Amino acid sequence: MDIETLKLIIHEQKDDVESRFRKENIIERDIEKLFDLNKTKQVLTITGIRRCGKSTLAHLFLKKYKYAYINFDDERIESIKISDMNKILEAFYQLYGNIDFIIFDEIQNVLKWELFITRLQQSKKIIITGSNSRLLSSELSTRLTGRHIDIILSPFSFREFLRFRGLNYDIYLTADIAKIKNYLNEYLIRGGFPEGDDKYHVKSIYDDIITKDILLRHNIKFRSVFKEFARLAVSSFSNEITYSNFKDILNVKSVHTIRNYLDVLEEVFLVFKLPKFSFKFKQQIREPKKLYVVDNGIIDMLGFKFRENIGRIYENTVFLELKRRQSLNNMTELFYYKTSQGHEVDFVVKRGVNVQHLIQVCYNIKDENVKKREIRSLIQSSKDLRCKSLIIITGDYEAEEEISWFGIERKIKFIPLWKWMLTDL
Repeated sequence: MDIETLKLIIHEQKDDVESRFRKENIIERDIEKLFDLNKTKQVLTITGIRRCGKSTLAHLFLKKYKYAYINFDDERIESIKISDMNKILEAFYQLYGNIDFIIFDEIQNVLKWELFITRLQQSKKIIITGSNSRLLSSELSTRLTGRHIDIILSPFSFREFLRFRGLNYDIYLTADIAKIKNYLNEYLIRGGFPEGDDKYHVKSIYDDIITKDILLRHNIKFRSVFKEFARLAVSSFSNEITYSNFKDILNVKSVHTIRNYLDVLEEVFLVFKLPKFSFKFKQQIREPKKLYVVDNGIIDMLGFKFRENIGRIYENTVFLELKRRQSLNNMTELFYYKTSQGHEVDFVVKRGVNVQHLIQVCYNIKDENVKKREIRSLIQSSKDLRCKSLIIITGDYEAEEEISWFGIERKIKFIPLWKWMLTDL
């Protein structure tokens, strides 16, 4: 490809970005505050599911600086090779003069891209984005050991969703609380994709992930079976799963195939596996996992009725928020837990060697039988895991209660979902 054609494409792409920033409602992302690219020489990688705002975040990071940008998810340059990358650099210089910052968007589309980035990062500050965790992390970890910072971006958190909706709020004002609760119902259904209020848009994201990011890229042989598997995986949100159960449901011959399929869904950030906590690492590997979906909008798009699944949707929402908080503190690990009597705690938050919080999610805590069950699980797990920070996230109940259970004294904090997501608990 000649340099003049590249210059045309680069110029048009940046013009499209600038036009979008003028016309669309672009909000700051919470993760922006954590990084100053002017103070680091490391390559910044931003990964995450399609259309969650990766390229927008990259531009927001560099809004104060002069920089160059190219998006490889463009059919005009889909055949570009590593040997053409110097031409792109030359096109940048001709268009912008000397530059210190460069954004390479969806760079995994260029075979052996990491060779070029390794050389270029000696003289430039670079942001790269991609929609596949393995493609970016494996190449970079090989070539740029210790010289890159990874950000995993998700669709909007509830804080960001309220910012996107233009709501300035005080969580201690009754009028604002009413507005927050109304927006929470919307967020629980439509999720946090920037354009997620259009169900057809969410469907197009899902279809692109399955077709472009998985079936075509991984050359999946039995495509109809994989599509059924993907729907089955999404339908299993907030539930414990086993590979053998999936194998039997889909009539697939090998558990290994199911494991590979699930790994691929994780690579493109569509689902996440949550391991069961055990003090023995081998036991963690063997135990069943729980499954969560990257955004409630996908759950809604696939036809799950909100009222019938509200408890599971609450749990999925809490997991996603914990996952976001984990991305801000890489010492945090997440698990679920079952006592020897089979009583389950939804989330174990571990930092370093200590279990910091045990969290239950219970929409209908006003049912006394349900409340007793949740308290029993928390207190028994608290004893097992030596953790005294016990939280139950509820639909609307808020309190702090001293509980005595068979001689064990514990304080449990009950907090509504909306408030938990807007505080730092």
